[in-house]
Amino acid sequence: MVSNLVAADVEAVLDATVAGSTAEVLVVDPSAETLVSLVEAAADRTDLPPLSVLADEAVSKTLAGTFSVASRAADLVEDGALDLRVLDASVDNTLLISDERVVAFVTAGEAVGALSTTDEAFVDAVAEPHRDAFEAASTYDLRTPSLRRVRETLADEIGPDVRDDFDAVLEAAVPDQTDVLDEVTVALLVAARNDVLLYDVSKWGEDVGIASKATFSRTKTRLEDAGLIDTEKVPIDVGRPRLRLTLGDDRLDGLEPAAFAATAVDVLSQ
Repeated sequence: MVSNLVAADVEAVLDATVAGSTAEVLVVDPSAETLVSLVEAAADRTDLPPLSVLADEAVSKTLAGTFSVASRAADLVEDGALDLRVLDASVDNTLLISDERVVAFVTAGEAVGALSTTDEAFVDAVAEPHRDAFEAASTYDLRTPSLRRVRETLADEIGPDVRDDFDAVLEAAVPDQTDVLDEVTVALLVAARNDVLLYDVSKWGEDVGIASKATFSRTKTRLEDAGLIDTEKVPIDVGRPRLRLTLGDDRLDGLEPAAFAATAVDVLSQ
């Protein structure tokens, strides 16, 4: 049986084809947009099957462009809900292959078209070579810590209030703000909001795998130059004084997360 489906987005195709199934689904050669949509859908829902994804390496690298997406993908990998591997040859169409169905994606603007068949012989003929290719492919290393680990270690090592602020500001940042409010910038801003030592937040960030201490230091300087944060010296028993981060712009005081994010972006964009 062959059927056509025109849907609003990738998630709607998943709803119409594999939602509610528990059998692993193989996705072959997704676009960057499709891969992000798959990660977001799988992270937000409990009714989708495990995803085995065979994607071009350049496409997989786009996940790292947004920390919230990459870290949620890492959560899925840890949970066994996502297995991301490297595609070494191009495919004519983006394919979704389940035990019972093959779906070919065709995108047109923001709409998604899907040609689906449940013909058993055809499904077997398509599935076998692609599943063999997946088994032979190397695993793609996301190089991003899972959001779960980031949140747990931030609460344990820095404090639950900082963790809550980090979550809230990341969640409040709209897509066109994420280039300015990357994970290091957000971590430093919420650390300053809670009077945390630069040493503590940068050591946490390096240990958890977000960024090096040098990156935290450079970003701290950029935020200082913009007037968003200040530092004050805190003497210690041995060695150089540590620096405590504080907010440097009164406009950030007491703001809710969305307004905090928007104000920081406005200042950094000037």
